[in-house]
Amino acid sequence: MGEETTGLFHTVSGGFFGNHSLDGILFSFQIFAPQIILRGFFCGVSLINDSVYLAMAADQARLGQGHTWTNPVVGAVIVKHHQVLARGYHHRFGEPHAEIDALNHLADLDQARGATIYVTLEPCSHYGKTPPCADRLIQVGIQRVVIGQLDPNPLVAGRGVAKLKAAGVQVTVLGTTSALNKAYNFFYQHHRPFVTVKYAMSIDGKLNATGPQRTHLTSQAAYHDSQALRATQQAILIGEHTVQQDNPQLTVRTQPVDFAPWRIVLMQDADQLAETAAILQTPSPVYLLVRQPSQRQWPDFVHVVVQPEWTPQQILDWLTTQGIQSLLIEGGSQVQATWLASGAVDQLITYLAPLTLGGTGLPVAQGVPGAVQRSWELVQTQALQPDIKLTYRRSADYVYRNH
Repeated sequence: MGEETTGLFHTVSGGFFGNHSLDGILFSFQIFAPQIILRGFFCGVSLINDSVYLAMAADQARLGQGHTWTNPVVGAVIVKHHQVLARGYHHRFGEPHAEIDALNHLADLDQARGATIYVTLEPCSHYGKTPPCADRLIQVGIQRVVIGQLDPNPLVAGRGVAKLKAAGVQVTVLGTTSALNKAYNFFYQHHRPFVTVKYAMSIDGKLNATGPQRTHLTSQAAYHDSQALRATQQAILIGEHTVQQDNPQLTVRTQPVDFAPWRIVLMQDADQLAETAAILQTPSPVYLLVRQPSQRQWPDFVHVVVQPEWTPQQILDWLTTQGIQSLLIEGGSQVQATWLASGAVDQLITYLAPLTLGGTGLPVAQGVPGAVQRSWELVQTQALQPDIKLTYRRSADYVYRNH
């Protein structure tokens, strides 16, 4: 076995261990692969606690981002005698949940007896596309379950915990992982999708210069960031003017996604959409929300939905019935103004470009009479040179709910 000593770390092939002193506190640890042993001591008290293992499970959960569609991302870690035996996560919509994936990664299923499993979301207790995870944990003899967050889905909502406790399994709920599934949680708490309005603008508040051509405002860094944002959304909405002037694809082009966001266009008459429109050239779902029936034949991936009116409330009602948990509003100016005036926007994302357009360029959120003042909280500022990304959330004292 080879060895190498570097600074505070003594490295051995197959693993490493070392001692490190922080302000006089001795922290000892050992890590060996493929199984990981973590030991920490602070005045004789273990430092490797539930939060540390749950953080490992959260890292696993993030591996599923962009692949689970309307399912939450979930991660799990199985631990016994301070030893990490297996990890798992929910890979894709319809595939095994995180707990089952972790059990499948055990060298021997008998290792699960008497072990603790750390899981970022309450184990399910119902039959869906897969059998109940809570039942399986009981069957294999898991002794303790540490949960990051109770599941707000009414199909679960504490039933998983109750089933585990009734079988004599110890359950601890830490309540620390809700940020992993912001839209999923919001959907079940408020009975509607989480709505984000996103736009790029000049520093004098313009979306576009005067004239029919689209003005490119931001850099490649901002483009890649906005593509990553699209990848987290289940639906993207634009208006008729945007589809005609900008001719967008509304696709995610910089990373693979298993489920492309629904592309929604709000317009008067679907038959006015050109057959050569970019949005019709990629076979991911398109929904045309219109006010009159269409006389055209459409590809299978295009759906025409007819109602006399399409207000933000009506759009949210329809999306809720479809189970869509997140909606990204990309434009244009009047669509932005309509949604902001409705009070249904939960997040604003602005890409600020270091240029001015002046003159009679198209301003942000114009076209709805009557000003509605609302308070927003700046939650993030990010440099995307040369642009700046500003993320705002609605003030905590007001949340628009579907009733």
